Amino acid sequence: MSDINAFIDEQVKNNDVFLFMKGTPDFPQCGFSGQVAQILNYLEVEYASANVLESNELREGIKQYSNWPTIPQLYVKGEFVGGCDIIREMAQEGELQQLFADKGIKAKQAS
Repeated sequence: MSDINAFIDEQVKNNDVFLFMKGTPDFPQCGFSGQVAQILNYLEVEYASANVLESNELREGIKQYSNWPTIPQLYVKGEFVGGCDIIREMAQEGELQQLFADKGIKAKQAS
């Protein structure tokens, strides 16, 4: 396993919720990454993140790791959940909140 795959694997497995994004939660550098961070912040979910713009190796490595061509990518309890469109749709339908509940992750429930 390459160093980048080891790094990705470690982040995904050692954080309940992990977001690979362009930029940071406080300063997203892509609208799609910003939307996913905004959803997680709105749901008051604790999560860690990595800025794929800091490393071309990470940016390409995460696409191979997940076999998913776009960023952002959200992982919950070691499982790839999806990118922006999927996360947004899941949040609107209450499915994301249910996923967090099912996995024992504290999140604000839809009112």
